[in-house]
Amino acid sequence: MKKNIFLLLSLFFVSFLNAQVMSAKAKTIIIKSSNLRCWECSERLDKYLTVENKSFLESAMLEWKINLLKGEIKIKYLPDRASIEDIRAVINNAGFDADDEKAEPEAYKKLPTSCKREVDGGGPQKGKPCHVKPY
Repeated sequence: MKKNIFLLLSLFFVSFLNAQVMSAKAKTIIIKSSNLRCWECSERLDKYLTVENKSFLESAMLEWKINLLKGEIKIKYLPDRASIEDIRAVINNAGFDADDEKAEPEAYKKLPTSCKREVDGGGPQKGKPCHVKPY
């Protein structure tokens, strides 16, 4: 009998904890970036977000999808762990613009030419689509 009561209490406690964790509803945002247009940019940003999500953002970003043709990132995140401003700052620190906020100058300088803004000679070149990874 004591085992059954202990089991029941344990199950109740685990259910309660699970409900607390799941209570933080994920939100989805779309961030536009004027210099996110090629597969190399996508790979760089993806690697950077993976590292920063584990360390700085405390795994706040659940998933992200990069749309190179539109130059935007769709991010599903937990607002109790990071704000939209935090996420934009991480993208800026990677060298990419995030909505109206420009990339950090030092990080931007390190990007290859194809990952820079069109006004700086970056982005897709005529006759050379860069949104498709070469085989």
